[in-house]
Amino acid sequence: MKKVLIIGCGDIGLRLTHYLAPNIYQITGIRRHCPPDTLKLRYKSCNAQDATALKAALAEGFDIIIITMTPGERSDAGYEQAYVTTCRNLVRALTDLEQQPDLIIFVSSTAVYAQDDGSWVDESSPTAPSSFSGKRLLEAEAIIRNSGFPNTLVRFSGIYGPGRNRLIEQVKQQRASASTSYTNRIHAEDCAGFLAHLLNHQELLAPVYIATDSAPTPMVEVVSWIAAQLKVQDFLSAEATNERGNKKLSNALMLNSGYKLRYDTYQQGYAEMLNEQ
Repeated sequence: MKKVLIIGCGDIGLRLTHYLAPNIYQITGIRRHCPPDTLKLRYKSCNAQDATALKAALAEGFDIIIITMTPGERSDAGYEQAYVTTCRNLVRALTDLEQQPDLIIFVSSTAVYAQDDGSWVDESSPTAPSSFSGKRLLEAEAIIRNSGFPNTLVRFSGIYGPGRNRLIEQVKQQRASASTSYTNRIHAEDCAGFLAHLLNHQELLAPVYIATDSAPTPMVEVVSWIAAQLKVQDFLSAEATNERGNKKLSNALMLNSGYKLRYDTYQQGYAEMLNEQ
């Protein structure tokens, strides 16, 4: 049995458990406020920004550690606490406990890329974020990358799926953006599926992956398609805030790892969501 710890175990962490064989993986999730355990997931109440508490949670020893945090607030301080402090506490605790996990996966974001000229971006592209979120994520990545423990970084693009209906609601409320900038997204099920794929193929891992679907698309085209499915007219708003950046993210490395996307395009994922409403 491989013992897996998911730090900040929210929606993606719970979805991940459905992709991992229970006869191979024993899964523990830590978060501040814990829901009831499931058949495949045992929760532990822990604040990962509390170094002493995190060290105590790690004491039993884990083979695989996945960090998938959600900031308490969208601010520089919120991102520093959720990502930088958590990663720093983790590395210090593992060192103090003299533990050597087989793998640490840090779930990051493509916010670390600041390209805004519509160009293609892959794992080798420069990371020079101007936003506080990108800067803090890059800082946390460096802590894990330089930790001395086996690790890989996964940079998700914009996550959508059940419970993440922002674009659908913007169309319904006639607040959608007419931006022609390219946007990128990935369904929550593919986030979980790709993380499981990495766990099952640890011998072949690259240092960093961009995880995104195969359809970078201008925002106005995405919301226009959603509006057509909903038969909503006059859905654009001149006051809508445009998406940050303008880039086309490549998922070539992700696909070359052998992973097959469940939702290759936004149309596939949103069509399912709209059918379930």
